[in-house]
Amino acid sequence: MATTSIEWTDKTWNPVTGCTKISMGCEHCYAAVMARRLKGMNKPKYANGFNVATHSDVLREPMLWKNPCVIFVCSMSDLFHKDVPFDFIDKVMQVIKETPRHNYQILTKRAERLAEYFASRQIPKNVWVGVTVELQATKFRLDCLRDLKAHVKFISCEPLLEDLGELDLTGIDWIIVGGESGTQARPMKEEWVLNIKKQADAKHIPFFFKQWGTWGVDGVRRNKKENGKLLRGEVVQCMPVVKNS
Repeated sequence: MATTSIEWTDKTWNPVTGCTKISMGCEHCYAAVMARRLKGMNKPKYANGFNVATHSDVLREPMLWKNPCVIFVCSMSDLFHKDVPFDFIDKVMQVIKETPRHNYQILTKRAERLAEYFASRQIPKNVWVGVTVELQATKFRLDCLRDLKAHVKFISCEPLLEDLGELDLTGIDWIIVGGESGTQARPMKEEWVLNIKKQADAKHIPFFFKQWGTWGVDGVRRNKKENGKLLRGEVVQCMPVVKNS
């Protein structure tokens, strides 16, 4: 599963699959739905459905990708799930270190375990580390992220489920915002998005608006492609500046 339709990355790499729900943002997990579909297609990697599983056989996959690219790690899981041993994460990091031509995006909802892991390890220079912040109740994840010594630290507010209020964006290099899609999608309000963008702009943080999702800016339910990704009439999809040192 290397190719992807995710607009803020080039490829996906899934040395871990499967997850469990820990917050409201997980309620309608796209990966769980996809895993069930892939199991039905008799894909060996998903023989156990969405149960957490590690896959040593795909660890070296990025080494085969000769052209430099941005890689989203574990789009079908959470690398820092409690059932993923630290020694397996070490193996993932080793591959990352051995492929400096690529940049790797690691996004987690397990912010405390992320901080625990990197408390005794250096973050590779080509790793972008992010946490999901979809509700005010999950803003604590920012506190676990901000002091990590990563070249790029980002937050994903997707699906954005309420107004996040004031955010402490100290140390944050990139922000992604998007609405939920799918038959059970929950609506996102324009003012919630603009509140985040205003704070990002004030700190000169690149802001990436991915989509409205199933509910349009006008509150009408449609196909997500029809609702599009315009924010106040324009596409706002800025990427972070990658630091060299």
